[in-house]
Amino acid sequence: MSKPFTGIRVLDLSRIFAGPYCTQTLADMGAEVIKVERPVAGDEMRNYGPPFLKNREGKDSRESSYYVAANRNKKAITVDIAKPEGQALIKQLAAVSDVLVENYKVGDLKRYGLDYAGIKAVNPRIIYASITGFGQTGPYRERPGLDGCFQAMSGLMTITGQTDGPPQRTGFVVSDTVTSLFTTVGIISALYHRNMNNGPGQYIDMSLLDSQMAALSHRATAYFLSGEVPMRQGNSTPSSFPSDLFPCADGLLFISAAADAQFERMLKVIGRSDLLKDERCKDRSTRLKHRDFFQKVLVDALAPKGMQVWVDAFADGDVIAAAVYTMDRAFADPHVKSHDVVMQIPHPDSATGTVPILRSPIRMSETPIDSYTAPPLIGQHTDEVLKGVLGMDDATLQRLKQDKVV
Repeated sequence: MSKPFTGIRVLDLSRIFAGPYCTQTLADMGAEVIKVERPVAGDEMRNYGPPFLKNREGKDSRESSYYVAANRNKKAITVDIAKPEGQALIKQLAAVSDVLVENYKVGDLKRYGLDYAGIKAVNPRIIYASITGFGQTGPYRERPGLDGCFQAMSGLMTITGQTDGPPQRTGFVVSDTVTSLFTTVGIISALYHRNMNNGPGQYIDMSLLDSQMAALSHRATAYFLSGEVPMRQGNSTPSSFPSDLFPCADGLLFISAAADAQFERMLKVIGRSDLLKDERCKDRSTRLKHRDFFQKVLVDALAPKGMQVWVDAFADGDVIAAAVYTMDRAFADPHVKSHDVVMQIPHPDSATGTVPILRSPIRMSETPIDSYTAPPLIGQHTDEVLKGVLGMDDATLQRLKQDKVV
């Protein structure tokens, strides 16, 4: 059975993370993604380790965890776009592609005639997506930047962490991730407009800073409505109790039971139904005024038993609660395992013969995303693509290799 994007070809000139993660999502959905890298050097993220995938000799390969995480289901070719013949190859590939994704600095590809104007001239129907730190316009458009910059500038760091601690960076590249997903939505929308409404191709300007600020969502809206600058609040929610972390015998639990019915069920689970008659328990606002009292009630009640006992008890009692897992425990959870979140797929240069990936969370009934290929070795598909897509003969291909164009 075909995947949703079967028949769509994506020319991927991106590297690092936001662009590759976007094109990986398109590849998961069935698009033919041709990843273009520099000869020899390749995508910078290949070397962004440790850790690295171990090769067949048991040594570190050139494939870091960052690269492996964002490049499955792609074909990899190498092209030197600084050379005129390399630029011509990109234009030939763009002429038979539906989408081009790049994340070069503003103006870099224009020098090679590979900006939107140059590509549109050979393919007016192409969807051309540019991902940069600050976008194509504005006073910062030429500045470089990475995830930490945009977590800092967007205000995200100042609302993350403990109330008495410094601003805190999140534990993964959230700015890159949200930008990649917004870019994917933009590309799908542009393709729909082109294909369903007989519209033209178009240019998509994506900024990591814009995307991270958009992802602030309700926290930013609260600022707009109240005029109060939001700050760090740890794991609690000022307008709800309980909605926080609580210690038990062998770890921490997250519990959310602020609504009246939820709070009543929680008290039953922890064996404190007697408090239902207490005036301090009357309603949500009253409980908030006495949160210190109820905090102690919860801490005292939870202390004797372990996480799993409480998680099961809260589940049985229809109370929202979860154990705070380390990552090893998260992947060992029986529900996570039942969803096959982690897959081992064949890899030609792995010490084990396989590489672990996180499967797509998109579960579709008619066009399932259920097959994956390993992140490609550098230049692994150069011959296949240039011959199969462009119809290049062996002599021309050999000459391009000798001239170090590919």
